[in-house]
Amino acid sequence: MQKLYSNKWVILSLVAPGLLTFIFAILAPICLSFYYGLTDFSGLGNATYVGLENYKNLMSDAAFWTALRNSILLAFGFILIQHPLAIITAAILDKLQGKAEGFFRCVYFIPNVISVAIIAYLWKFIYNPNFGLLNNILKIFGYNKEVNWLGSGMAIWSVLVVLIWHGFGWGMLIYYTGIKNIDPVLYEAAAIDGANTRTVFMKITLPLMKPVIQVNVTLAIIAALKQMETVYLLTNGGPGNETQFLANYLYKQAFSSFKYGYGNAISVVFIVICLVITVALNKMFQEKEVK
Repeated sequence: MQKLYSNKWVILSLVAPGLLTFIFAILAPICLSFYYGLTDFSGLGNATYVGLENYKNLMSDAAFWTALRNSILLAFGFILIQHPLAIITAAILDKLQGKAEGFFRCVYFIPNVISVAIIAYLWKFIYNPNFGLLNNILKIFGYNKEVNWLGSGMAIWSVLVVLIWHGFGWGMLIYYTGIKNIDPVLYEAAAIDGANTRTVFMKITLPLMKPVIQVNVTLAIIAALKQMETVYLLTNGGPGNETQFLANYLYKQAFSSFKYGYGNAISVVFIVICLVITVALNKMFQEKEVK
């Protein structure tokens, strides 16, 4: 067996499928994006080289900066609201045991198995200013004014609520799996020592969950940057560009406005941002572990 694995042709045959998949599914599209980002290609016809013109236009594009701001807001919403609630919920589920644990685990994950289209239209009805559930609840408490939740000034916060709610199940499930992998002997030892629930959570659960938190936070930030489907179906970036997100804006520029070159310039900036954030998060967590 050792002789077989030392054969260069055997090694090449094992590595080749994954390497070819990486080249044609990831590396080649990224290189093409870099190329088209330097052109004025509309998606049809010939592409004319324009150098860094698309990137210069991008720096003065107010809609792009609004989309980036909204993506950052969503990332903070994931990290500061969704994830703390998810990890606390996961810790509580771990303590429930039995049928209750399985039932609530499924309940919290249900939104993630429902079609994005259904989720978007469901929330459209909830937010409807005329007959929506939210306004009807407000009327019960004596507030009779019709609030346009997807109108100017309110739309971005309404969209953020939907996105944070919809992604909750994934974050909770990842944290739940991480907690389940913690050795129960540690909890038993803490119980013998008389540690209360809060102490156990802060001194055992959270420190041992650092690798899981790192992965989950990285995934959350990337998910916030590439958020599109729900936004596209809920508001399509409107009113104006108030609820515009990076991926949705990229799509609109490339395929609706026929600015394929400009859309690829946005995608290149998107890739750079994702790489910078990933490297920064890895360094941040490594420094904390060293300390």
